[in-house]
Amino acid sequence: MIKLGIAGACGRMGKRIFELASGDKDFELTLALEKKGTPLIGKELGKLKISSTADGIFLTDVFIDFTTPEATEANLAYVAKYKKALVLGTTGLSDQQMKKVQDISKVIPVVYSVNMSVGMNVLFELLPEIAKRLGPDYSIEISEAHHKAKKDAPSGTAKKIKQILAEVTKKEIPTHAIRLGDIVGDHTVIFCGNSERIEIKHQAHSRDLFVLGALKAAKWVKDKPAGLYNMQDVLKG
Repeated sequence: MIKLGIAGACGRMGKRIFELASGDKDFELTLALEKKGTPLIGKELGKLKISSTADGIFLTDVFIDFTTPEATEANLAYVAKYKKALVLGTTGLSDQQMKKVQDISKVIPVVYSVNMSVGMNVLFELLPEIAKRLGPDYSIEISEAHHKAKKDAPSGTAKKIKQILAEVTKKEIPTHAIRLGDIVGDHTVIFCGNSERIEIKHQAHSRDLFVLGALKAAKWVKDKPAGLYNMQDVLKG
């Protein structure tokens, strides 16, 4: 059984991770972490009391963090200190914060992905091949839409798509962001030639697909050696 800790356990993603992990026989929930000052500190979530003490990470085998760049940066020191495996899905990390992730991956195993859905990670592999086959006569643009509370724009997923396509095409890929309502996450890649257009769209119907990916990653990373891994590594088994 994997002892699991969750950062931001009262947030949108954290709470759902807690709920689905609670029903999975492979997990024992040992830490529900929230930032200091949160009114729910000390109250119960399931059978756990919500804690603001990151030292509680020592109780875990794997720690899942889908919070904010600032919260993640603070948690990294504790994950490294106690040498616990990390599943990281926080988006909007700065170059300096990513450097810290890379540094701690030298001492602990880290699965980092801006999008942990199975379908999107399959697209990460397929899109470069499509761009290669279509060739330079096709223009490419990316659009993405998320709920109005999402802070980073464009999304981490859109930036990842842009990066992998730019590496193939050697071109700047225009990216457009929409923030409306309660959209979970839509990403569209448009390949356009003179007489035809191909649109590849991924829609997240609920946050559960990200949660299930994170839990899959948590099971995979538990006994892995130190290193920086991604969801492609997880899906390959």
